[in-house]
Amino acid sequence: MKSSAQTTSDNFKFTSSWLPIRQIMNGMIQLDNGYYVTGIKVHPRNIFIMSQQDQEKIIYNLRNFYNTIDYEFWLIIADRPVDINLYLAELQKLYNNTPSNETRKLILQDINKANQFMSVEYNVVDTEYYLIFQEKKLEVLQKKLHNMISNLSSCGLQSTQTSNADLRIILDNLLNGGETINFGTVMN
Repeated sequence: MKSSAQTTSDNFKFTSSWLPIRQIMNGMIQLDNGYYVTGIKVHPRNIFIMSQQDQEKIIYNLRNFYNTIDYEFWLIIADRPVDINLYLAELQKLYNNTPSNETRKLILQDINKANQFMSVEYNVVDTEYYLIFQEKKLEVLQKKLHNMISNLSSCGLQSTQTSNADLRIILDNLLNGGETINFGTVMN
């Protein structure tokens, strides 16, 4: 016969109880069914500041890149909150050490603009782009990663394999709707 404490803990389900994730390591999620989930993180590039010809070239190359992918993949766009407190501290130090009033005025404008971005009405985020796929064989997985990275490089885009932190952010966004829960110390 089970004690009431055991029954309560058996009835209580954690997210990890129904997720088929065995572990996250080496930039891959290992699933219970033997598959690995990994992908690439594509570093953003603003093509709208380029000439029309360069824009069209990149779009054409991206179209060709997507047409070469002959397996299922997911395009994931994730927003990561940006902490600009370090930037603000550096601006404040620069402001304090600058003797010129004109330069101090310019730095103060930057400080005010940064503080405005930190306000509630703005949500300062860094948008990240991922191409994620699953594969059972590690050799095939490595080949797909290499092909994606080199093909995106020919499109003029820099990309890297996802890290463990990237995969945790993706899972956090998918499971929590992008809301990050921060636990802090309770003070009286």
